Amino acid sequence: MSDSASPSLPKSFEPQDIESRWYDEWNRRGLFAGGQHTEPAPGHAPESFAIQFPPPNVTGTLHMGHAFNQTIMDGLIRHHRMRGDDTVFIPGTDHAGIATQIVVERQLDAQGVSRHDLGRDKFLEHVWAWKEQSGSTITGQFRRLGSSCDWTREYFTMDERLSRGVVEVFVRLYEQGLIYRGKRLVNWDPVLGTAVSDLEVVSTEEDGHMWEIRYPLVSPANGLTHLVVATTRPETMLGDVAVMVHPEDERYAHLIGQKVTLPLVGREIPIIADDYVDREFGTGVVKVTPAHDFNDYAVGQRHGLDMISVLTLDARINDEAPEAYRGLDRFEARKRIVADLESQGLLQQVRAHKLMVPRGDRTNSVIEPMLTDQWFVAMSQPAPEDSLHPGKSITQVALDVVADGRVKFVPENWTTTYNQWLEKIQDWCISR
Repeated sequence: MSDSASPSLPKSFEPQDIESRWYDEWNRRGLFAGGQHTEPAPGHAPESFAIQFPPPNVTGTLHMGHAFNQTIMDGLIRHHRMRGDDTVFIPGTDHAGIATQIVVERQLDAQGVSRHDLGRDKFLEHVWAWKEQSGSTITGQFRRLGSSCDWTREYFTMDERLSRGVVEVFVRLYEQGLIYRGKRLVNWDPVLGTAVSDLEVVSTEEDGHMWEIRYPLVSPANGLTHLVVATTRPETMLGDVAVMVHPEDERYAHLIGQKVTLPLVGREIPIIADDYVDREFGTGVVKVTPAHDFNDYAVGQRHGLDMISVLTLDARINDEAPEAYRGLDRFEARKRIVADLESQGLLQQVRAHKLMVPRGDRTNSVIEPMLTDQWFVAMSQPAPEDSLHPGKSITQVALDVVADGRVKFVPENWTTTYNQWLEKIQDWCISR
């Protein structure tokens, strides 16, 4: 055969055309579909084996972490398929509501448009359009990686059939008393207008101030006319319901049970004792604001204190506060409160102080502990007698299946982390 008739070979291996052609062909033949029973490996009893995608968020494109994770999962899938197991790899993507909203809002911001300008319906159209674009890109990347998925089973976490399942589980758990609605303190992002999880809060050390404020005693005693309270958030003092000292602090023991007058508000609040107070920090006197601090919330629960919220959901001073501060942004209110305390001779001193500031990982706004009505999963509540696991809490069932070996962690050392997490878990806020 002459040289002119011989096929030319590329100088280097170019996998793209070969891989894409064969991937499409394998998929067309249904080689990745579940429900196939091939010849088992010698001495192997076939079993079922499935992996469902940890669904990536439709917020952009895949990254190296996805590729690494996908390679491991697909390797396991192919191994079991070659052993003759009934194997299926189920692909899917996640709506990632808040994260996706932020991506779309940033796109609109670049055009000088806000979601409020568009209105709910138009904004949702933009979100769904982005889902189609990002979701298609992601599934295309999975195909390009060679993931041997059963694409006939592809899902999106807001598909109607999945949503029906969510509603069904929600209603069942509610009827069993394992889901409830209650007013609890949550991490609140005032920009997003929603509760966020602890994992979505990033606390960083920042330069701030410590304000020392004089709270006048209603009945001066032993030469004391006031108590000095140190705080990094003077705007929340409008919702104070008590001041607190350590029960063994000799400086203040004789004042426990007495009252002080809350500056700028005029409300009389009690002096209480609690081991939570660090006698060595600041003045040893702590303000108690259960509606705006997680530690204070716990103190309020122990002592049966009122909970007075003084912030709106967009972090402005509400009508529970004196009229002079109503409607002010929280940081503007801070400036005015400090100025008023100083003019009334109630500001003892201000000093520089480094503090940990919690910020939302998506908006970078300062997170507010906010007392709001939310839906919770009761993690420690025993299930009713007619349930699948009568008398056992969700947490206990989750611990049991690992303890008796029905669920195994690889590597095994993650079992300890899992157990510690569940043993300390609190009721789970799900209304985000």
